[in-house]
Amino acid sequence: MSLDGQHLAPVELLSALNEIGGQHGIGRIDLVENRLVGMKSRGVYEQPGATILATAHKELESITLDRQTMHYKDVVAQRYAELVYDGLWFTPLREALDAFVDVTQKHVTGDVKLKLYKGNCIIAGRRSPYSLYSESFATFGASADYDHADAAGFITLFGLPLKITALSASMSDV
Repeated sequence: MSLDGQHLAPVELLSALNEIGGQHGIGRIDLVENRLVGMKSRGVYEQPGATILATAHKELESITLDRQTMHYKDVVAQRYAELVYDGLWFTPLREALDAFVDVTQKHVTGDVKLKLYKGNCIIAGRRSPYSLYSESFATFGASADYDHADAAGFITLFGLPLKITALSASMSDV
């Protein structure tokens, strides 16, 4: 891992990001939590380095993971956090979730440029050798990779269940 082109060990990286992020007010949160036993408690936390790393990592995931995997990964992340919070680390479920995470993270690598300003991590760029983004596929202009005529059939098929629902609703009013 590196910061501004300088390779750092994980602990050194987190320490440096804590210092830099702290100077910019990154990672301060004040929240009310739902405890496992049912009560609510207030917590005020500062985690500038972790916030910066999580923001950068999420940006790399946004270009290296497909849509379905991203959506499911978000669900798994929430369950993983609950599992850890509830003290269920030494369970088969945690091991199974680890396997899912390992597979989804195989190609999550690259560079992220962030600007830190008044408590905000602003994305200024991202790139990865495993990026699924391709400007030639993503363009809505003339392209050999994208034919506008393909969209018409997709829209018709995608909207068919809504059309059937609307038609059946209008028929039940008769």
